[in-house]
Amino acid sequence: MAWMQKVLRSLRLDQSLGARGERAAARHLKQAGYRILARNMRTKLGEIDLLALAPDGKTIVIVEVKSASGDGVPPEVHVNNHKRRKLTALASELARRKKWTDRAIRFDVVAVVLPPRGAAVIRHHVGAFESVV
Repeated sequence: MAWMQKVLRSLRLDQSLGARGERAAARHLKQAGYRILARNMRTKLGEIDLLALAPDGKTIVIVEVKSASGDGVPPEVHVNNHKRRKLTALASELARRKKWTDRAIRFDVVAVVLPPRGAAVIRHHVGAFESVV
């Protein structure tokens, strides 16, 4: 049973890290003039971490947030082709549902490194990738 408690504890820490990263990313985007439209938007196809309106007031931004504790690989490298395809499908579904066919939709990645000590390091990759079919 001790191993199960260890696994559960690590899952809670990972969830906590992810939630903290998403909050930091949302704060960063707001300070940069973005308007957060939704957080953790779930659909049949998956989840969008943050949905935002760009400072231009026209562009819809699908934001993928990747968080890490700073002890290894930069978190943004985990946005692979599979994830890009999934985000593209989510964006298409959302555009149809909201009738946003006349709006530009952009994909950004926000990497948040939350070291054990010190301030978070945030890297915002604007237009991180194009729509992948």
